[in-house]
Amino acid sequence: MKKLLFLTVAGLFGALTVTNAQIQKGNLMLGTDLGSGVANAGNGSLFGLNFGLNSGAGYNVGISPKVGYFVKDNLMVGGVVNLGFDKDGKGDGAIKTTTYGIQALGRYYLSPGEKGVDNLLQHGRFFAEANAGFAGSNTKPGVTTNGFAFGFGPGYSYFLTPNVALEGLVKYNAIVGGGNTNYLHSLGVNFGVQVFLPSAKVRSMVKDPSQL
Repeated sequence: MKKLLFLTVAGLFGALTVTNAQIQKGNLMLGTDLGSGVANAGNGSLFGLNFGLNSGAGYNVGISPKVGYFVKDNLMVGGVVNLGFDKDGKGDGAIKTTTYGIQALGRYYLSPGEKGVDNLLQHGRFFAEANAGFAGSNTKPGVTTNGFAFGFGPGYSYFLTPNVALEGLVKYNAIVGGGNTNYLHSLGVNFGVQVFLPSAKVRSMVKDPSQL
């Protein structure tokens, strides 16, 4: 019985250690979210991808590659590129929206119990993310805004392996700038996959691609 209890406690501690190790100072995060991650007045999809099956239905696709570096434990800084395209309808009457952007990115992971927030699962972590930079959303015919973009919101990472996490993220996104609309904003829900690697491991893979 004592042995079983010891193994259980050791297993729980090991699971927590695995999650902590990925968000330590010096590690890199590489991955992408589905969804453009930019305020959009078009026919945006909840999960970033949507292909209509009915006659005349539209579609929308979006992707937001991200890269970041942990400057200290739990705190990451980096960048994100935003790309998206929506089409609603067909023929000359179709409404098309193109979104783009390049932004600085910051993310902070909450430790268990911090700010009164506990993890839902052993291998997961809540985090807060914010971004700011240049972006645009252009709808033909319709709303057009290009200029300063920003966004913020909470998310959750679940580590499938010690280095790979599935994520869900809810963010408020906005663009302030020129066009026929000065301020464009929306609330988005996106999912993504991120890979966490020690920077030393990345450098060794660059020097020796056979390690990939």
